[in-house]
Amino acid sequence: MKQKTLGNEVRISGIGVHTGNNIEAILKPAKAGSGITFVRKDLDPCIRIKADIDNVDDVIRGTALKSEGFEVYTVEHVLAACAGLGIFNVDIEINSNEFPVADGSSKHFVELIREAGIKELDEEQEVFDVTETISVVKDDTVIIIKPHNEFKISFTIDYDHPVIGSQYLSIPINEKTFTEEIMFARTFGFYRDYEKLKSQSKAAGSSLENTIGLDDQQVLNEDGLRAPNEFVRHKILDMIGDLSLMGMPIRGHVVAVKVGHALNVEAARLLRKAYKKFKMSQNTFNINDIKKILPHRYPFLLVDRIVGIEDGKKAIGLKNVTVNEEFFNGHFPSRPVMPGVLIIEALAQVAGVFMLSKTEHQGKLPFFGGIDKFRFRRPVEPGDALYLEIEIIKLMGKIGKVKGTAKVDGKLVASGELMFSLVKA
Repeated sequence: MKQKTLGNEVRISGIGVHTGNNIEAILKPAKAGSGITFVRKDLDPCIRIKADIDNVDDVIRGTALKSEGFEVYTVEHVLAACAGLGIFNVDIEINSNEFPVADGSSKHFVELIREAGIKELDEEQEVFDVTETISVVKDDTVIIIKPHNEFKISFTIDYDHPVIGSQYLSIPINEKTFTEEIMFARTFGFYRDYEKLKSQSKAAGSSLENTIGLDDQQVLNEDGLRAPNEFVRHKILDMIGDLSLMGMPIRGHVVAVKVGHALNVEAARLLRKAYKKFKMSQNTFNINDIKKILPHRYPFLLVDRIVGIEDGKKAIGLKNVTVNEEFFNGHFPSRPVMPGVLIIEALAQVAGVFMLSKTEHQGKLPFFGGIDKFRFRRPVEPGDALYLEIEIIKLMGKIGKVKGTAKVDGKLVASGELMFSLVKA
């Protein structure tokens, strides 16, 4: 499956459901791997806010993103439209802090995107396969994501209301099912909550033109519902938009009971965490692999295994500290403690594996350029499994700076910064 973007730019105008602002938006093609980014054109300079789970700021009655102190509200419906069509690369320019609500569904956005055309890019679209069950529970609400051969959502809602009641829908999510069964479902709200929302600076643009309104007994919209179970369909729509903040399609079965944006976002965070764990597990090195990369040898090879590398960002190594280590003979015979400078050296060796495993750096030697801000919290003793994590701070050609963190049993042992350079062997 190839990555997709828009064939041409398309304009959208309308009101913001919460701010009441009149908004102009332009959806533009974007290059492969760039993701979906909102561009606040009303600011000088413009602020780019990536549709990413790390940028979620607010989940009350909608999903809001924030970057550099600036927000964009109510992004879930346009994100659902993009994800439902398999599009994960778009620049969205807006002249306000909220995306237009249109009719409260994703239908209008899908129609405009199809009008602009969908362009297939050369690069492959990565898909995250759920391999272990993920669960989020809060009170009587729950999300469980299980391994499955396709993206599927099974959603249950339960409202003490004669029109809504209990509704359940289980459906595979693909372009056909999304456009035929989900995209038209509108957001809904209760009249009794309207004044409270307005006092919270919410729902200023809400009306029966963009919301299914309900009093205590009935639907207030003259045209009624688009489907008897439109409510649960819209909840699925919201979930598709929120989960897309993970940054790629997923294959897995999502079982959800009575959840909203907050739990959706938490599930997306756990998916991202599982994805990072999986990616790191694909980049492991045993001691023989390490010896092919590093020039160090016993007794100065201080890393037994690289348990994972996150490309371009960080690496985690393991040193099993045994009583037979040479340095324990003199440090100290009566109370064996691993020297702090060797903990720093072990971290540096993990950084060395990270750098020298790259094709362009093979055949080089890593030299210290500096050590800064190191603090030691507790001793490392025989029998400890010393986990060594380095995270890139700066990397420019042959020179780099990393943050190093050493832990035993999840407790911090030492941390600080290392500077290094690569020289010809």
